[in-house]
Amino acid sequence: MAKLTKKQKEAVGKYDAAKHYSLDEASSIVKEINYTKFDASVDIDVRLGVDPRKADQMVRGVVALPHGTGKDVKVLVLCTPDKEQEAKDAGADFVGLDDYIKKIEDGWTDIDVIITMPTVMAKVGRLGRVLGPRGLMPNPKSGTVTLDVAKAVTEVKSGKIDFKVDKFGIIHASVGKVSFSPEKIRENANEVIQTIARLKPASAKGTYFRSISLSSTMSPGITIDKSSITGI
Repeated sequence: MAKLTKKQKEAVGKYDAAKHYSLDEASSIVKEINYTKFDASVDIDVRLGVDPRKADQMVRGVVALPHGTGKDVKVLVLCTPDKEQEAKDAGADFVGLDDYIKKIEDGWTDIDVIITMPTVMAKVGRLGRVLGPRGLMPNPKSGTVTLDVAKAVTEVKSGKIDFKVDKFGIIHASVGKVSFSPEKIRENANEVIQTIARLKPASAKGTYFRSISLSSTMSPGITIDKSSITGI
């Protein structure tokens, strides 16, 4: 294992890996133990008591973070010509259809979110093998397949994110940047947790929230005491 630098040792010394912290405490500690020179992302990992191989236990949803993600989200809108102007006016970074489909088929994926319309999904569907593994495939459930492309662009740009449980039963989501105040990190994280709580499948048995942790891009995870969160 690589030796820890002085900065890393100082950072890790500010918290106890074996301890469970309240969401309030974790939101402050995640800032203190960050030792990167860049504005790292703050992520939440939620391990659920579900079996994602069963269709009725797949947990996926969207959440509007009260304070956004802190990221400049690059949005591509694949739409018919009559919708191009409203997509541009709403702040889309790239707008078009056939040209961008060709670019993606050739391997271009330098975007964070793709928004499209039901009427062109037949064309977009061909891109599944490129977009699927990268989590970029538009989906009606996440609001990225819609006739109101302008609204979808505005929501994504202002901090709406989608999430889904992975094959290990874990949801990973970005809840801000280390430059955010502890209050903003806590409120964003809590919004994600409460949204996941509302999505509990009826068929999920036993403990739904197995564990919750908060970390930044380069920091260890801080385990959150579930009893510190109301409503779960």
